[in-house]
Amino acid sequence: MSFRRKHHRIRNLKRYQHIVGVLIKHGFYDFVDHSNLLQYVKFRERFLPGKKFPQGVASKLSHWERMRFVLEDLGPAFVKLGQFLSNRTDILPKALCAELEKLLDSVSPFDGEVATRTVEKAFNKPVDKLFRHFDHSPLSSASISQVHVAELESGEKVAVKIRRPNVKEDIDTDLEIMRHLASLIERFIEGMDVLQPSTIIDDFEVEVDRELNFNNEALNISKFARLNKKDWRVKVPKVYKKLTCESVLTMEFIDGAKLSHLELKPEIVFDPDIITDRIADLVLLQFFEFGFFHGDPHAANVMILPKNVVCFIDFGLMGILPPQHMHDLSEIIAGLSDHDSERITEAVIGLSMTMEVENRRKLDMQVFRIVEEYAYIPLRDINIGNFLSDLLRVIIDNKLRLPSDIYLLLKALISLEGTVRKIKPDFDMMSHVRPFVKKLMFEHNNPLKMLKNLYSSGMKYAQLFQDFPYALRVLMEQLKNRRIAVQIEHRGLEPMLHKHDQISNRIAYSIVTASMLICSGLILHARIPPMVHGISLIGILVFIFSLLLGCFLIISILKHGKM
Repeated sequence: MSFRRKHHRIRNLKRYQHIVGVLIKHGFYDFVDHSNLLQYVKFRERFLPGKKFPQGVASKLSHWERMRFVLEDLGPAFVKLGQFLSNRTDILPKALCAELEKLLDSVSPFDGEVATRTVEKAFNKPVDKLFRHFDHSPLSSASISQVHVAELESGEKVAVKIRRPNVKEDIDTDLEIMRHLASLIERFIEGMDVLQPSTIIDDFEVEVDRELNFNNEALNISKFARLNKKDWRVKVPKVYKKLTCESVLTMEFIDGAKLSHLELKPEIVFDPDIITDRIADLVLLQFFEFGFFHGDPHAANVMILPKNVVCFIDFGLMGILPPQHMHDLSEIIAGLSDHDSERITEAVIGLSMTMEVENRRKLDMQVFRIVEEYAYIPLRDINIGNFLSDLLRVIIDNKLRLPSDIYLLLKALISLEGTVRKIKPDFDMMSHVRPFVKKLMFEHNNPLKMLKNLYSSGMKYAQLFQDFPYALRVLMEQLKNRRIAVQIEHRGLEPMLHKHDQISNRIAYSIVTASMLICSGLILHARIPPMVHGISLIGILVFIFSLLLGCFLIISILKHGKM
């Protein structure tokens, strides 16, 4: 281990101890033990059996509930990690994902004076020079930021989103620890290397870095506004770039009714039929035409304005779909509409990042069964969210890996359908999806586009044939000079090596303890001074210390249930 990594580990020792303490508190002592994390447990707690298991309410909760409480106790970074993982039903049990969706992203607000100082530091000006009025009481508060209402010199009302002080540094520290924990999980927990925890943490770091930098959210809003600039049905908040930076985002204040609490704004009259149709069309437009969509369109992130105008808020999490993924998704919907299971199977494989399917016949049969379940249901009564959930289970069962944005889209689509059906239970989602699918299919099969694709493919093959002789010559030279190297990677040895280290350490510990006991006996027999009541003080101290070491060794052996 490098000196730098050791330094970070020592610097974050208290945080490690807190994390391990929370895991033990919620009943994950076995995980701590098998992941080689006991080194971070305080000496007293490590050898007292009573500290091993949680007491009270925690022991009555399910395994997944306790995992959720662990993340909540560990703070913003781990809460965000849980929310990030709640989309990944491909690698996590569905029950765990359901628990992770319950994670609360709200904490007590920080002081208004601290918010004022953050704004002043960001723009190097007093707050009264930036705003005519700044409300020190926050409008809302979350784990990363909180929002204050303010008024510009021009009289415009704005919402000022302010990042929590030191939250970036705290999250960076936790990310470093997460990466270390992920490496331990891969090394010491059998089978976990397949899930690639380190890669998950890398993906999470990219996302949380984007969310911590409010310039990224401002860019998302600006891009979303450009895509919807001609659509009067949707309102996009204006961003004030001169009052926006990495830690502060100033945007237009939207005075509307959240879809989740329409009753709080009785003055806004809305038509349920228009609202549900409009929300569905606007979100599907993002999926199938823009390829840039709101990642979390639940009822609390959708506001309704007068004349049934829709406004999306919170643009921190946005998804991107390349054209090929949009086409594959449309193929799945078209296959459902036409009861064509083979078409759906091909589209699923096209979306997958897995090069090969282990058992194609099994996949074909499972998709066929799902399609048959929906074959005799009228199209208007088909719940697309339920269909996609069933299809996702088949994808997971066949060990196919989809891009992370696809999981985000599937979750957004399921969330969308659930939201509109709460307002209008008989909502016909399929009638809204089919026009987008037909348009996308027509554009994909356009003869002119097919000719362009054919020309592009021909140019690539021409380049391939041109490069082939040179590549073949390089390969032959490497064979001739014996410079071709074969890399061999061992897997599954880390748990065995860890157990070997434990056994070796225990043997060495026993030898040292026995040696000290023998030495103490020789010292006592030789009556080496200083003497107390005729007994060698050094000898008795060495004897007591070696006796304690022996007791700790016995406790450690008993604790693991093996003699």
